[in-house]
Amino acid sequence: MSVAEHEIKSESATEYCTTFADIQEAAMRIRNIAHRTPVLTCSTMDEMVSSDCEKSVKLFFKVEAMQKTGSFKFRGALNAVKCLLSETEQEQNENAKNEINPLQVVTHSSGNHAQALALAAKLASTESILCNVHATIVMPRGAPEIKKRAVEGYGAEIILVENTNEAREEKADVVVAERGASFIHPSEDPRVIAGQGTVCLEMVEQCAQIMMIPNAADSTSNKKSAPLDIVVIPVGGGGLASGNIIALRGLLGDSVKIVLAEPQELNDAKRSFYGKSLVGHDPNNLLNSVADGLKTTLGPNTWPIVRDMADDVMTVSEAAILRATKLVWERLKVCIEPSAGVGVAVVMGEEFRQRYIVGNNDGNEVLKIGIVLCGGNVDVVKVAKMMVAVV
Repeated sequence: MSVAEHEIKSESATEYCTTFADIQEAAMRIRNIAHRTPVLTCSTMDEMVSSDCEKSVKLFFKVEAMQKTGSFKFRGALNAVKCLLSETEQEQNENAKNEINPLQVVTHSSGNHAQALALAAKLASTESILCNVHATIVMPRGAPEIKKRAVEGYGAEIILVENTNEAREEKADVVVAERGASFIHPSEDPRVIAGQGTVCLEMVEQCAQIMMIPNAADSTSNKKSAPLDIVVIPVGGGGLASGNIIALRGLLGDSVKIVLAEPQELNDAKRSFYGKSLVGHDPNNLLNSVADGLKTTLGPNTWPIVRDMADDVMTVSEAAILRATKLVWERLKVCIEPSAGVGVAVVMGEEFRQRYIVGNNDGNEVLKIGIVLCGGNVDVVKVAKMMVAVV
């Protein structure tokens, strides 16, 4: 077992790695740095989803594309860094050290987590009186130059390795061992999961305000008073999904349906969920999806939460993802990445419509559906060209 794996391992196989209280504490920890991202609505999209149905639908879009670094990942990275920083400062106070060594954090990533950890380290350092945070990001040599520049711009050190997962993991382990660094996994670290759970902590409160529902947090046993009936969350490695599953169950109990969304081309979560056993990608799967932010698979910390507390996992085609992404660009005027379009594609699809909207007799006049738009880091020109072929 690597150093990194040892640090993120759950204390007990029968306990979840993160609690609702952890998420509430994370919200307090990050609130003055992370953005409270907006929740948007769109009457045109409401009508598209509910056409020819007896029940009206109200969609609520939590726009994490407007989070710092352009995705929800900043929340988890910031919470993890601030937790470590607090521990380090406490140790230094207790030992009355005159010499202050920087807190070393490391991860391997070529995407949103790399930028998130780099900026989290920079901003957490400005808040700390006693200690700076030095972030090291192990990235593949083939990573886009624009992402490398962003990570460097946030002040992190980049170590380039070959374009394999094995090379990245091995180098991260070396940095951990040589520098005494703390490894922060993009989806399996419990502190990261808690930070990601703050997305729905905010969204429930925001939707209640929009719908003018008092005491939204007391809706665990009263479905009619719940600000959301269904929440749709994209799933890859499961950090976003598992943290927000815990947040939603803590706030709304079983009154809310939680549906996870992934591409048909990256369907490990659906196969695991319905097979009731954790599986990775099929060895023959080329992982060829426009929603490349969801290529990571569920792990030992995220899987038990998804297995036990999610209601459904649904998949959508590449064409549906592109159409949904384009629809959000046009109607919400928000430039999301295709990974964020996956949840929208699920809700716009016939399978979801038949399963959750047509014939829904829950007693509510309006079916309230929340959708997490997880990020907005996208090559607009490249994706726009792909959209032309499916419109």
